[in-house]
Amino acid sequence: MNRRIEKIIVKYFSRSASIDELETLSKWMTDPINVDFYREFVEINYLADYSFINFDSENEKQKILKMIRQKRLTKNSFEIFKYAAGVILIIGLGYLMTDYKFKTPINDITKTVNTVIEPGTNKATLTLDDGSLLILANDEKVKTQNADSNGKVITYNAPKKKSDKIQYNYLTTPRGGQYSLVLSDKTSVWLNSESQLKYPVAFIEGETREVELIYGEAYFDVFNNPNNKASKFKVLNKSQVIEVLGTEFNLKAYRDEDYIYTTLVEGNVAIKLKNGDKKNIFPEQQAKWNPTNNSFSLKTDINLMNEISWRYGVFNFDGKPLAEIMKTVSRWYDIEVRFLDKKIEEKEFVGVIRKNRNLEDILQNLINFEVIKDYEINEKTVILK
Repeated sequence: MNRRIEKIIVKYFSRSASIDELETLSKWMTDPINVDFYREFVEINYLADYSFINFDSENEKQKILKMIRQKRLTKNSFEIFKYAAGVILIIGLGYLMTDYKFKTPINDITKTVNTVIEPGTNKATLTLDDGSLLILANDEKVKTQNADSNGKVITYNAPKKKSDKIQYNYLTTPRGGQYSLVLSDKTSVWLNSESQLKYPVAFIEGETREVELIYGEAYFDVFNNPNNKASKFKVLNKSQVIEVLGTEFNLKAYRDEDYIYTTLVEGNVAIKLKNGDKKNIFPEQQAKWNPTNNSFSLKTDINLMNEISWRYGVFNFDGKPLAEIMKTVSRWYDIEVRFLDKKIEEKEFVGVIRKNRNLEDILQNLINFEVIKDYEINEKTVILK
């Protein structure tokens, strides 16, 4: 299965596929061989260890065609990243998607809950070159001298006049927040929760384009303009420099984690470390670097969707320990997680969590599939038992 079809399937399940992409998927699925590829891909990336029950390929095709009709009836197709209801939360063995049925009974356990914790949303703080701050809230429009925000994405305009002076802005997402931006060169960046990006308001023609992920996680889709004399693009992070050329990759560099992860989706990148070493990575490879002791390793058998699905509105956990999963969940829901029983921190399971679910939905399913026995929510603290 080619990379484009894989990306369309992911966007189909997150309800962000365009009409053209859905039509491409529908045409591709007219081949019975491709239907088998589709089923295998979904089992691996969405249902993991579960098996389909009464999988109906014709019904699946009809759902895609129905979505195409709905898209055509929608006048405002701008909301390409609208996370509508659709694909459900999937955690643990035996929990299948829409049109499939439960295999595992639900436990009826009394929980202590005194706070309803909502999922994160689009929000960020924009720091301008003069030090002034602008709050970017979900669906609220903001306009600056150089950019416009629609409440989800802030887009920078190409400069009308050439300048030799670089002005920097900072985009900062809090815990429980996310935001996207389009740089003046048309490069797109998605910022995950608790992240900060430093970047020029406009790039200087003839010079290498540089931005800095100060901390957190970001997905980059670097625009390559063949007419631009300075086509090189660099992303700085601590003592690491990533050199890219018209590519897509994910950079994860949280302050509370020892390692920096660079995952390449398309194209090629070169990573220059602080000791001068230069490492090349290729699609579906992940570089893991510890800036403290300079240890470096390259993983070539990664589950790509496990690393980048957050950008499509879902968290994909493929056999990760509960402690690592809850660290990701805590950033998105802005909570503190405590483990009453330390043994469950190492429990591994496979599942997909839609980012728009309430926290209790996730915790209840952890109980249903015997990952935890019980939980308690007190203000912003969640205790797992």
